[in-house]
Amino acid sequence: MEERFERLAKLLMEKNCDLNEQLARNWVEALWEDFEATRAKAGHDYEGQEVTESYVKQFIQNYGAYLHKFASKNEKFKHLLK
Repeated sequence: MEERFERLAKLLMEKNCDLNEQLARNWVEALWEDFEATRAKAGHDYEGQEVTESYVKQFIQNYGAYLHKFASKNEKFKHLLK
């Protein structure tokens, strides 16, 4: 799983030059955990790391350049701006 996080963090840094390596990694972990927790709360069966990685990758591709703006409006992720 470490390799997945590193790969996704690198992708995020390519999309958003405002994020350093640690912040990108924190974002990836937060998005990963949020996706899995949300699916579990909704009663969905666990579909594996591949599904979660695919979601996080798609999220990064679509919104990675704007994450710093998203965080400022969402308390759940606001700590990632520090």
